[in-house]
Amino acid sequence: MIEAQGLTKRYGGKTAVDNLSFTVRPGMVTGFLGPNGAGKSTTIRMILGLDAPTAGSVTVNGRAYVKHAAPLCEVGALLEARAVHPGRSARDHLRALAATVGVSRRRVDEVIAMTGLEAVAGKRAGGFSLGMGQRLGIAAALLGDPATLILDEPVNGLDPEGVLWIRNLLKGLAGQGRTVFVSSHLISEMALTAEQVIIVGQGRLIADVSIAEITRDGSLEEAFMALTQDHVEYRADAAAGLAVAGRKSS
Repeated sequence: MIEAQGLTKRYGGKTAVDNLSFTVRPGMVTGFLGPNGAGKSTTIRMILGLDAPTAGSVTVNGRAYVKHAAPLCEVGALLEARAVHPGRSARDHLRALAATVGVSRRRVDEVIAMTGLEAVAGKRAGGFSLGMGQRLGIAAALLGDPATLILDEPVNGLDPEGVLWIRNLLKGLAGQGRTVFVSSHLISEMALTAEQVIIVGQGRLIADVSIAEITRDGSLEEAFMALTQDHVEYRADAAAGLAVAGRKSS
């Protein structure tokens, strides 16, 4: 479980995250939805202890991330899939990460199989396609068999097959009782992947609702437009999200 209370981050005179409170529960995929620049990545960085909050607090399973004895085994994260030495093979990259956290080589082979990397495990990561790079990043996030997964825009740039693979993987992991928190600016993808969505704009909470609740009386797109009617920065990203599903916004 992830719990944020009054989470705030300022950079000089700019407020990136503004008094944000929410709870991400285990056993479901929770979408973190907002346009580029809404504060999603900054929030994730604070959850992972990479940025210190200006105010407020955030815990993972009752503790700040940095206070966990083995944080990489508690939380698996995908922030930048390309953060890999290009000359290393996928297997060697994962083995190096595993050695730093005391994870066995057997687990490396397990995550390679889970993420469909068997055929390219011996190849240099620098030559990977975007999709294979995302798979490798997710394999790294799964190395410690964490109870909590945090993925920042995992479907960006992927082809339909890759998007479907990630969607099914996330649902499967949530079905195992894990906490799965996924940021995106694609409305339609969240409708197909998440059960709960936390919507932010300009660093502030707009809504924290279930997909079922906001689509009860119409489409997700209509509900989303109503929820964000005072946030014009959503329009371009909303159009992109609708296009992914083969629809156009009105």
